[in-house]
Parts: sequence; C-alpha cells; structure tokens
Amino acid sequence: MGGPSAEREVSLSSGRECAAALRVAGYQVTEIELGQARGDEIVRRLAEADPDVVFNALHGRWGEDGCVQGLLEVMGLPYTGSPPLASAVAFDKVLTKRIAAQAGVPTPDFAVMEAGDPLPAFEVPAVVKPAAEGSSVGVTIVHTEAELAEAVQRAGECGDGRVLLERFVSGREVTVG
Repeated sequence: MGGPSAEREVSLSSGRECAAALRVAGYQVTEIELGQARGDEIVRRLAEADPDVVFNALHGRWGEDGCVQGLLEVMGLPYTGSPPLASAVAFDKVLTKRIAAQAGVPTPDFAVMEAGDPLPAFEVPAVVKPAAEGSSVGVTIVHTEAELAEAVQRAGECGDGRVLLERFVSGREVTVG
C-alpha cells in the first residue's frame, strides 16, 4: 500500500481497510507501506515478509500499471488482481478504448493529444483526463470551450503527458470489477 503515485493517500486507506478486513476473516497480515521506494527496496521488503500471497492495494502507477505485477511474477509470489499485460493495457485508457472499439464495444468519441499540442476542435461538454494515470487523477468535466485549455493542461501534467478528450455521456456512474 502507499507507493509513489498521485493516489498514495487513497492507497494507504485502501490498504489499511483491506488489512483490517483480512484480519477479521482470520488471516495473518503483514502490511508493507511503500514510499518512493526503489525496486531493490521493494524486493527486499517482500522477501523479508515471505508472504503466501500479496494483496495488492497500490493505486495508480506501479500498483495498477503492471509494474508490481511483473515484479511479483519474477519473484514467484502469488498476488491478487490481473497479470502484468492486462494491468498495463487497462491502465492505458487510449489503448483500452482502441481495443474496445475494435471488439465492437461502443465507446464515446475521443481524441488524443500530447502535452503542448494545439487544442483540437472538440465538442463540449467533454471529459478531459490523463491517458495513463489513476481513474480520478487529473480528470475534469468541461462544460464550455473556455474551460478546455486549463483542463488539458492539468491532465497533461499527470501521467505520461498524453491527454484523452472524450465526449461527455450523461448518466449514472457504475464501476465494474
């Protein structure tokens, strides 16, 4: 839990709550809080803990993008969640949208730009978000064209600099695990 991502505080909260629930269910839990840890520190701490399974409560980069999953695979440690490739694909919103579209899954119209590119003509309202970052980091719903430039700049400062613009779809938000 924890880690270096913009979602560190959410990850710490998730990790503590998951650890508490696992203890109530009768499991022995060792919490490993990561800061700006380097790979060798993570390996050392995991090796010292010698877990039967790793419950991954890291959010954002490292925790959801396939990095930690790849490390755990190399270390031969079983873990919760998706494997490295599935994690990496799902973390990249643009790649996920392209795969969904190729499979015939409807997805709102979108455009992709790099940080610093001129603003494309895009219909508002729109959703502006980093292309590769946690689900809520840097996300803005813009209702006017005047709000678009600031939202793009904010999103471009997160993740890898790519920005995803999507047509806004009104409705109830639903999360599916």
